Amino acid sequence: MHFADLRFLVVEDHPFQRWLSCNLLHEMGARWVFPAGDGNSALDILALPGPPIDIVLSDLDMPGMDGMALIRNMAERSRAPSLIVVSGADRGIIGTVEAMAREYGIKVLGAVEKPLTARKLKGLISAARDVSAEPNARSIHFTADEIASGMRSGQFETYFQPKVEIRTGELRGAEALARWIHPAKGLVPPAHFIEAAETAGLIDELTWSLVREAAGCCAAWHRAGAELTVSVNLSPHSLPDIGLADRMVGLAAEARIEPRHLILEVTESAATADVGRELENLSRLRMRGFGLSIDDYGTGYSSMQRLARVPFTELKIDRAFVKRALAQEASRAMVESSLELAQKLGINAVAEGVETREEWEMLLGLGCSLAQGYLIAPPMNAAEFSDWIQLRQRGTA
Repeated sequence: MHFADLRFLVVEDHPFQRWLSCNLLHEMGARWVFPAGDGNSALDILALPGPPIDIVLSDLDMPGMDGMALIRNMAERSRAPSLIVVSGADRGIIGTVEAMAREYGIKVLGAVEKPLTARKLKGLISAARDVSAEPNARSIHFTADEIASGMRSGQFETYFQPKVEIRTGELRGAEALARWIHPAKGLVPPAHFIEAAETAGLIDELTWSLVREAAGCCAAWHRAGAELTVSVNLSPHSLPDIGLADRMVGLAAEARIEPRHLILEVTESAATADVGRELENLSRLRMRGFGLSIDDYGTGYSSMQRLARVPFTELKIDRAFVKRALAQEASRAMVESSLELAQKLGINAVAEGVETREEWEMLLGLGCSLAQGYLIAPPMNAAEFSDWIQLRQRGTA
């Protein structure tokens, strides 16, 4: 959608600041800008009939309903707009509010310190990809029958996002990601169906299908001269399965790849009902030669204990910390401490969600091993990824 077609809501209690923000958006080419003096007025505008608001620019400290309460109420709508926080509050507070909004399911484009300028605003909006087309993750629901039918019909595809060595720019591997090519809703990302698949008991079937395809593609890359690794996410529902390691060995042998080329990612915050079986499986997988990655590091509460218990070979730094590290001291400290820990443990560190050259340079300076994100390439289906590898080998990608 073009900038002129986006619909903005500016929520600011200070009359001059509100006028300034609205005027700035008009000067940038916006045709639809709605002002509101507090959260209650903003909700009234969001409830109006007609085309929905695409982007909300909101202050935090306002009388009546403040910005935090507004965000919570926005999240309860079937189609929540994207959010830009505009505030003079402490960066730590702003960072916490951004995290809160994401937990509520709001798409956060970023935060801007007052005063608002065209340069700051353009950077956030231009970095947003299709800001008006992605619905709130809570607004799409699939039944177990729909997911099962999609799996039987072959509607689920494996996409691959490359992992690159930051120091040299060399391609080292890829993460395999499940995508649902829905006949009515188009490309559906995993946030909309993984939880439902787990609840319905379909996650194992989906996982094994993805592992089999990922291993087969990895073998094809090797035959083409690109000796890469492939990473696959394991659901916490799969971790207690005592036959997990043997089945992984069988799939690797079937694809004719060595276990070391397959990295199994375990979400840091994932908890299982049977910790003993989980630790047994992870130990056995590592003993058989598979790589183990702790995913979304820093987003849960058991990071240190899990790292001490499990022989991980890789630590993935959550994209939220990478995104905020340039502007927020706490996030930068989290990135730095994660990298220092990975170095002391002798394992690779992977920064997720790298989208700008500034983030890349920061990670290079801090000694991060690997990166993945839109700056390098978006997730691609198997054919697109193979073509991308060939272009990269020829120096044209």
